[in-house]
Amino acid sequence: MIALTLAEIAGIVGGRLHRSDGGERITAGVEFDSRKLADGGLFIALPGERVDGHDFAARAVAAGAAGVLAAREVDAPAVIVPPLAAGIAHEGSVALAGDTDGSGAAVLAALAALARHVVSELAAGGLTVVGVTGSSGKTSTKDIIAQVLEPLGPTVAPPGSFNNELGHPWTALLADTATRHLVLELSARGPGHIAELARIAPPRIGVVLNVGSAHVGEFGSREGIARTKGELAEALPPAAEGGVAVLNADDPLVAAMAERTAARVVLVGEAAVAEVRAADVRLDELARPSFRLIAPAGDAAVTLLLHGEHQVGNALAAAAVALELGSSVEDVAKRLSTAQRRSERRMEVTTRSDGLVVLNDAYNANPESMRAALKALVSMSQGGREGHRSRSWAVLGEMAELGADTVAAHDEIGRLAVRLNVNRLIVVGERAAAMHHGASHEGSWGEESMLVPDTDTALALLRAEAGPDDVVLVKASKVAELWRVADALLAEERGSSSAR
Repeated sequence: MIALTLAEIAGIVGGRLHRSDGGERITAGVEFDSRKLADGGLFIALPGERVDGHDFAARAVAAGAAGVLAAREVDAPAVIVPPLAAGIAHEGSVALAGDTDGSGAAVLAALAALARHVVSELAAGGLTVVGVTGSSGKTSTKDIIAQVLEPLGPTVAPPGSFNNELGHPWTALLADTATRHLVLELSARGPGHIAELARIAPPRIGVVLNVGSAHVGEFGSREGIARTKGELAEALPPAAEGGVAVLNADDPLVAAMAERTAARVVLVGEAAVAEVRAADVRLDELARPSFRLIAPAGDAAVTLLLHGEHQVGNALAAAAVALELGSSVEDVAKRLSTAQRRSERRMEVTTRSDGLVVLNDAYNANPESMRAALKALVSMSQGGREGHRSRSWAVLGEMAELGADTVAAHDEIGRLAVRLNVNRLIVVGERAAAMHHGASHEGSWGEESMLVPDTDTALALLRAEAGPDDVVLVKASKVAELWRVADALLAEERGSSSAR
């Protein structure tokens, strides 16, 4: 963050000074967890389900914070923001849990205004903001983009999926005068959310990965999702001002967004029309893709350390961004080939010492990411050790926020597991029961599919029946907390080593 006084911050956010003459200088970043504050930081007082950040203001300043951004008077030097009738946050946000009086929304609106000011100042000095959205793959792609841009200059990206009305400005405020690239992930639970996030930190380059069924319950249809994802393309500056829209040529709903942007369009994918494309895609025994990266400036071989064929599209999007910012095809290929998974519980592959492979993709789930994970599972089991086929286990739970499509979507994933020849399917919880029913009706399955009530039962079944060299996929929406199964399997052998 650039250095600012409390008086300057008050002017930016339209607040008033409290217990301060305005001279306190913010020289570090902003933080809403008083335990993580750096000296000279700005403490963001937010209400929570169990505690209210306003109650920790004095403690935060004692710990080194130079001031507080708050919605009501506190026992510390502060900027008090005006109340709002409604904030920018979307309903159900974790950041606003417990915000019964609107104070959290007011502080978030002020935080957004502060981030917009700082990003505007930094952009004038050469900062490039890259925005990434899509129904699935945002976090993995954001992580890959950051890694291919780091050789070109200091790069800031959010940890994990910190992509909402709190995480977005918080990440933007990590940037300072040395930062050359700010890579942001934009999520939405309804129309207008991506447009609002884009106003906080206006991107020059926007990446739209795909339009799937995630949150279709909120949007009503895939077309509704496409309209909202396309807000990123619409927010980009025109081509004459350097705006670039990186769009997935393999997804018709994304490719059609070329008509909604004034930015220059770069298509990526495996389609012949893609400007940055992949050819000769192959998978190794752990479903790690290799391919030929083809771009206008040349081509080069890429071998990813990441798991799943869907990572090819993510890597192509990252390649297009890096090429736009001055990297060569050869350098992009080298950087892609060394890119690591940076966010936990996303295609996280670990091999125990007895050979059991655990594929933990349990951070979140929607029909598209479920399909990708199942395909990766089958590919890995077919490779096996020394070329023999291992048994594949799919431990699957609820896909949340699918609205009226919930039963049909779960049923289809169960049927897909049969068609892909997954050996055993364990469906966890009644909310995902349609997966089990779909699998049972698709083929002549008997005990190959089981519906169990909870993670403990699933774990007991795996311990009793999964053998060495088997491959176990664990996947569900995060509300199911299915990663407990993967964690328990791996905790049994502390000597396990992470697959590379």
